[in-house]
Amino acid sequence: MGNQRGLGLGFIFVLAFLFSTTFTCLGDGNASVICSEKERLALLKFKESVEDPCGMLSSWVGNDCCLWEGIHCDRTVEGLDLRGYSGCFLDSNEVNPSLAELSHLKHLDLSANNFHKSRIPKFIGSLKQLSYLNLSYADFQGIIPPHIGNLSNLKVLDISSYEDGLMVDDMAWTSGLSSLGHLELNSVHLGGAQKTDTLFYMIPSLKVLSLSWCSLSNADFGPLLNSSRILPHIIRLDLGFNYFEGPLPVFFQNMSSLSFLDLSSSNLSLAWNLANLLSMIPSLSELHLSGCGLDNIHLSSPHLNFSRLSNIQHLVLSENSIEGAFPSVLINMSSLRVLDLSQNMLSSLAPLMPNLLDLDLSYNQLIGPIPTFHMNLSKLDLSFNQLKGSFPESIGNLTALTYLNLDSNRLTGPIPASLGRLVSLQSVRVSSNLLNGSIPVSIGRLSKLQYLDFSNNSLEGVVSEAHFANLSMLKYLDASSNTKLTFNVSCDWMPPFQLVVLDLSSCNIVNGFPQWLRNQRKLGWVALSKASISGQLPTWLRKMPIIPRIDLSHNKLNGTLMNLPNGETYGRYIILPVLLLENNLFSGMIPRSLCRRTDLEYLDLSRNRLTGGIPNCLENLQKLYTMILSSNRLSGVIPSSIALNSLYWLKLNDNYFVGELPRELGNLHNLSILDVGDNKLSGNIPEWIGVKLTSLVVLRLHKNNFTGRIPKSLCKAANLQTLDVAHNNLKGPIPPCLGELSAMINNSGSGEVGYYLGNDGIIEEVMKGVDLKYTTTWHMVFNMDLSSNQLVGEIPVELTALSMLVALNLSNNHLIGNIPHTIGDMAKLFSLDLSGNELIGGIPPSISALTFLSHLNLSHNHLSGRIPTGNQLQTLIDPSVYEGNKDLCGPPLPKTCPNHKDPTPTTTIKKKHEAVVEQIKVWLFYVDVICGFATGFWGVIGVLLFKKQWRQKLFMFAEETMDKIYVAVVVRVVKITRGREVA
Repeated sequence: MGNQRGLGLGFIFVLAFLFSTTFTCLGDGNASVICSEKERLALLKFKESVEDPCGMLSSWVGNDCCLWEGIHCDRTVEGLDLRGYSGCFLDSNEVNPSLAELSHLKHLDLSANNFHKSRIPKFIGSLKQLSYLNLSYADFQGIIPPHIGNLSNLKVLDISSYEDGLMVDDMAWTSGLSSLGHLELNSVHLGGAQKTDTLFYMIPSLKVLSLSWCSLSNADFGPLLNSSRILPHIIRLDLGFNYFEGPLPVFFQNMSSLSFLDLSSSNLSLAWNLANLLSMIPSLSELHLSGCGLDNIHLSSPHLNFSRLSNIQHLVLSENSIEGAFPSVLINMSSLRVLDLSQNMLSSLAPLMPNLLDLDLSYNQLIGPIPTFHMNLSKLDLSFNQLKGSFPESIGNLTALTYLNLDSNRLTGPIPASLGRLVSLQSVRVSSNLLNGSIPVSIGRLSKLQYLDFSNNSLEGVVSEAHFANLSMLKYLDASSNTKLTFNVSCDWMPPFQLVVLDLSSCNIVNGFPQWLRNQRKLGWVALSKASISGQLPTWLRKMPIIPRIDLSHNKLNGTLMNLPNGETYGRYIILPVLLLENNLFSGMIPRSLCRRTDLEYLDLSRNRLTGGIPNCLENLQKLYTMILSSNRLSGVIPSSIALNSLYWLKLNDNYFVGELPRELGNLHNLSILDVGDNKLSGNIPEWIGVKLTSLVVLRLHKNNFTGRIPKSLCKAANLQTLDVAHNNLKGPIPPCLGELSAMINNSGSGEVGYYLGNDGIIEEVMKGVDLKYTTTWHMVFNMDLSSNQLVGEIPVELTALSMLVALNLSNNHLIGNIPHTIGDMAKLFSLDLSGNELIGGIPPSISALTFLSHLNLSHNHLSGRIPTGNQLQTLIDPSVYEGNKDLCGPPLPKTCPNHKDPTPTTTIKKKHEAVVEQIKVWLFYVDVICGFATGFWGVIGVLLFKKQWRQKLFMFAEETMDKIYVAVVVRVVKITRGREVA
């Protein structure tokens, strides 16, 4: 009876406990009891201060804030869990101080959000009840406030940062965290901070300490290196990717509870005491020594006898210099469960190790076929090796396998049907091999499969809904670059899965646009380029929710753009960062609704049939860094709203735009590519291009109606690598200062743009007489094209200083004078076109030093003398290169030179030419003197012959003058004679 009573009381107690728990977690519907008005208003202020594109706070409505997502209550708000996830995050310039009103808060998680390099707020130090604080990877910057040291109840603290984010100048504040058991400061700069030792002996409760990527070195430990009183209860210690070297600190010997140790990237190649030190930590079960400079010698006894470490279960030795055969010292480690030897130089695979569960040998030099592995293996990574042979049927015996990665090998044959027996598989990656045949239907049995990638092979056949019958957990599907693979599913098929990533590019999709996508509500990446899709965009696509990246390029889609996905709207934000629709058959105007896509980052509508103007409402697209609208039928003026400060690429070429370039473009200090070629733009080339566009790498104004001179301000564009102003109406001389473009003289890589290029990152230039296209290697092309204008004067010798230049085209102008004799200094020239000018003199012999020269055109000038030979010129045997220069001789022209000696050097020809000119000048002087004398003589004598009166007066004047002279002389002589006689 007593027992029954006790059981009854116990049952009542359990019910009471469950009831109270339910009450405190869910509330009783009375907001004034569960959630105070003060707390509710504080949370609403926080909501108003952030941008929430994914709707993380969409449930924050109504009076009962304890029912809101991310809020945890026990009569008061005690927990706030707002961790970002999978591309969804809160966005704000600071953490709103309204959170300081939540004085009972015990749990605060703001990790993985974006606070735009703001400071960690000091008010967090006033939340004295906090026991859990996670501010990691939230884009904070600056010094961590010491006020956090006031949180004496804190048990878990994670302030890990991105590189170059947070820093600490004095660690003394950590001494106040007396209850702390878990501390993570990964990527927080601690190098040179004061009192770093506080972390190691002032927090005795600490069990987990993670300080990877903190710029620490031996000097930061100082006297602690030989201390034995450090972290007595530590279980997990991560000091990876710092600057430790030489012998390891002695303090490891007293860490009797240590089970995890990461010393990755420490220089242990001279730390011969490592084996002895590790033997003093018998509790160690996981050891990371990635990138420590270890080689085969360090893995041989007696240097490092791992067999003595019987508890080691997880061993990471990646990014070292271990080569050749599989290390024998590891084979006897019976305790080993996880082994990572990736990024070494091993040439042979591991033997059977029955207890091994996880093996990573990726990025080695493994050869031969895939061997047999023990059936206990659950993870196998052999990617990026040189394995050959077929995909073995025996793979089906690894029934415990959950992860299989065979990417980037040389495997041949079909995918075995036995793969369908691996019912535990969650990830299969076999991309970039030589696999062929059809995809087995048996993969449809892999009910736990989440990741499937067989892209970039030679697979063929038809994929139907049967292949996906039971793949209810599939999130990632990549079958791209299998050009003979056809996806043929019925229009009414509803997949059992919710994909996040779908890539069927360069496959064949039949039945038009995939209708089965309409029930996919979690898509983040859709790539269906080059998939032979035809027809119009379906109307249901407009209502699709968040799709950050859509690539439908290179298909046969037609109709208007009105059915583009709007995305699910949260507030005023529409999520569609990347939109690639180039090379289709879309027509009509660019919809103004495009201006509402405020998260748009990359837009490519090129190579369609779009008409009308660009909507002048683009000022809201403040995140757009690439806009490509080239090769359409767009017209009108370029709107000023296109001048977005975020732009790096702007390509409007091959349309029908008119007018002048909008002056507002001068404010785009980040702009790297400006391509408005092949339009009908007019006016002068603006001076601000070279002055204000300081980041400009590519300037293409090709084939417009620009007039005036080439502005000297272009010489200030220090990063310019491609300059194309060809086919305009430019006049005047070539500015010599163009030879000072520093990026074309000595490129430092500053012009490379590390942004997504899409499928149409193309720069077109005229080289070798045809249009050449450069895709993702555009930053390697240094080109100057000033052809087909009305430029005059000589070729500035300064241009030959552009040693990085690959192509120079000055053809079809009115240039005179000689080809600069230093043309051979342009060592990387691939193409040189000086045709259609009025150049004279000989071809400089230094041109034969251009060893990369593959195209040369000097035709239709007035060049003379023997054509130089030697080196690369020997391959340029087409006579059309020199045609239209009647005074040139020698191969490859049929005209022979007067003598068969070596070609006259340019300098000799020049001297002879100058000597002839000097002789001509002397003869012209004598002719001038004679002509002047004759003119003066006959001008006087002729008048006297015909004018008798003038002749008489002249003779009378002459006689009178002679008489006066005679009298003056006689008188002078008489005076002198008399003077002598008197003397």
